[in-house]
Amino acid sequence: MEQTPQPQKEIDLVVLEQKIDKLQKSMDKMNRYFFWTGVLTLVFFVLPLVGLLFAVPYIASQYSQMYSAFQ
Repeated sequence: MEQTPQPQKEIDLVVLEQKIDKLQKSMDKMNRYFFWTGVLTLVFFVLPLVGLLFAVPYIASQYSQMYSAFQ
């Protein structure tokens, strides 16, 4: 097995460090993307469903009171 000269090994290490830094930045962006996707899912999907749990019984009782007033 041939031994690479020391400067070549240092260059290879620098290139690897640059690639790792680039990968880290990419992963940070992905983590932020997934975080905000989860937040927006909660805001626009889960919270309205929770609101419906309270709104539907209230509307049903108002409708039944209105219907019973006509009889």
